[in-house]
Amino acid sequence: MTRLATTDNGSDVRRATLAGLVANLLLAALKFVVGALTRSQALVADAAHSASDLATDVAILAGSHFWNAPPDANHPHGHRRIETLVSLGIGLAVVAVGVGLALEALRALWTARTTAPAVPPSLPVALCALASLAVKEALFHFTRHAARVVRSPALEANAWHHRSDAISSISVLLAALLSQFFPSFPHFDTLGALIVSVLIIRSGLAIVRPELGEAADEGAPPETVRQLLGLANAVPGVLSIHDFRTRRIGSDLQVTLHIVVNPDLTLREAHDLSERVEHVLLSANLHVIDALVHVDPFSPEKAGPPAPSPHLPERDGQATGKNRAQDCPR
Repeated sequence: MTRLATTDNGSDVRRATLAGLVANLLLAALKFVVGALTRSQALVADAAHSASDLATDVAILAGSHFWNAPPDANHPHGHRRIETLVSLGIGLAVVAVGVGLALEALRALWTARTTAPAVPPSLPVALCALASLAVKEALFHFTRHAARVVRSPALEANAWHHRSDAISSISVLLAALLSQFFPSFPHFDTLGALIVSVLIIRSGLAIVRPELGEAADEGAPPETVRQLLGLANAVPGVLSIHDFRTRRIGSDLQVTLHIVVNPDLTLREAHDLSERVEHVLLSANLHVIDALVHVDPFSPEKAGPPAPSPHLPERDGQATGKNRAQDCPR
C-alpha cells in the first residue's frame, strides 16, 4: 500500500473560522438586544441561531488542531474522522436549535388565545434582520470558498450554517415588514419564528446526512468510481479489475482493488505493475490518499487466453513457477 501525505489545512480552517466567530458574536449580541427591547420573538430566535454558530466555530477551532495530526500507532489511517465528528456535531447542534425554537413558537401560538396580542415587530427589527442577512450571506460565500480551497467538510458544514442563519433573517425581515402593512394581525412575528425553526432544522439535516454516510463507510460518488476504474484499466498490462472498493476518510478517499494480470509475469514484474496502478490512482487529482492493489493471475479455465503484456519484455518459455507472480492469499 502506498500513502500520500495529506496537506495540513488547520491554519487555513482556523483563519476562516475566526472571521465567522467575530461576526457571529457581534450579530448575536445585536439581535438579542434589539429583540429584547422590541419584544420580537422572531429576532430573539434568530439571535439564538447566531449564538449556536459560536458553538460550532469553537468546535472547528478546537478540532482542527487534531484532525490534521499524522498517523500513529493507535490511528494508522490518521485522524481525519475527527473532522467528520465535528461536522456531524455541527449538524446535530443546528437541528437541536431548530427543534427548540419550533417548540417555543408553537407554545407562543397556543398561549396567544388567552394572552394579550403579540407586539408587532418594529422598524429596528427589520433593519437588524437586513444587516444580519447581508453579513451572514457574505460569511457563507467566504467560508464556502475557503472550505473548497482546503477541502474541509467541517468548514463546508459551517458555511451552510451561515447560510441557514441568512435564511432565518429573511423570515424575520418578512415578518417585520408584513406586520407594518397588516397591523391588525399581531402574530406575524411568532409565525416568522416558526418558519425560521423549520428552515434551521432542514439545514441541519442537510449537514448531518453526508457525515452519517461517511461514518457508515459510504463510498465515492459513481462518477468518481468510473474515473478511477477507467484510469486503472488503462494501465498497460492490466487485463481486468474486480473487487474495486472505495471509502471516504474525511475529504479524501481510500481505494482497494484486484487487478488481473498475465500469469507469466515474474513476481517483480507483477509488483511493478501494481505500483504503476497505485501511482496512477494517487496522482489522478481525485483525492485518493490510500491505494491497495491486489494482484491476481489470469485464470485460463475461467476465460479466454490472457492478453499479451506489451509494456514488459518477452521472456523465454523456460521460466519456472518460482519466478512467476503468485496470487496473494485471500
